[in-house]
Amino acid sequence: MSVYKQKFPDEWFEPAPIVNQPKDEQTETNHLSFWKDAWIRLRKNKGALIGLALIVLIMVMALIGPYFNEYKYDQQNIQYSNLPPKIAGLEWLGFNGKDFNGVDQYAARGVEEQFWFGTDQFGRDIWTRVWIGTRISLYIALLAATLDLVFGVIYGGISGFYGGRVDNIMQRIIEVLVGIPNLILVILFILVLEPGIMSITLAMVITGWVGMARVVRGQILQLKGQEFILASRTLGASNRKLFLDHLLPNTLGAIVITLMFTIPTAIFSEAFLSFIGLGLQPPLASLGILIDDGYKSMKLFVYKMIFPAIVISTIMVSFNLFADGLRDALDPKMRK
Repeated sequence: MSVYKQKFPDEWFEPAPIVNQPKDEQTETNHLSFWKDAWIRLRKNKGALIGLALIVLIMVMALIGPYFNEYKYDQQNIQYSNLPPKIAGLEWLGFNGKDFNGVDQYAARGVEEQFWFGTDQFGRDIWTRVWIGTRISLYIALLAATLDLVFGVIYGGISGFYGGRVDNIMQRIIEVLVGIPNLILVILFILVLEPGIMSITLAMVITGWVGMARVVRGQILQLKGQEFILASRTLGASNRKLFLDHLLPNTLGAIVITLMFTIPTAIFSEAFLSFIGLGLQPPLASLGILIDDGYKSMKLFVYKMIFPAIVISTIMVSFNLFADGLRDALDPKMRK
């Protein structure tokens, strides 16, 4: 080492001049994770952002909307029955309290209060009932999402991961559940219990998670034979580590997409059951009940059906727009 120090003094060494590399030869240092990349592409989808904004708005209104006035969803007053919508300052939009004959029902009856969405045949405030009904729809959505995440992901993951005889037995059980119509289950629970949210909940607990289980099973079967899984298994990774650290994270995209499409389906199912009389029962509020009441008196009091129909349509469209955006953002094939 001393020979080299004498032969090559330090003074001979000078730092090389810094030369700016062309842009196309520079190394990219910014690393984008999967979720950050998906969020960037999601922000470019205006439809998905509009859907997300509407979902947040509806959730907020479902929480605080009933407290905008002093009326309860089951508060009745026959004096206020079938009052048209009236909002001070928005008379030019039709919220003037006049019926089809142009008569101001508030002035004719001496009513000083204002009902923003009008009242039903029992004098109950439709504004309050609409947002209470939206809470029921969001509860059904949360229930469907929870069942999918808990039962669907676990059941489908175990079935796809272990395969063989375990997968065969578990799939035969799913085929039996798929063959049971959801409407028949609700009717059976109504015979045992009574029409209401409990019957719908039990029916969803039995069959609501089957679709998610099938999706997760298919994803696990596709992934567990790939090279990175075989390499991890060769290095001694346990089954728990393989599933939680490798398989499950790679199926999150499909899980989120399926979840977002399950939510509007569950909301529509509850509204349909309430519409045909198998869901919640009056005086409880539900969007399906409100639409049913409005349908019966649509020729005379069209406002009874318009407002709950607008809310449930907005919920359905918003979730579908957001789900479409998530599908495009989480699908690697959609990258430009």
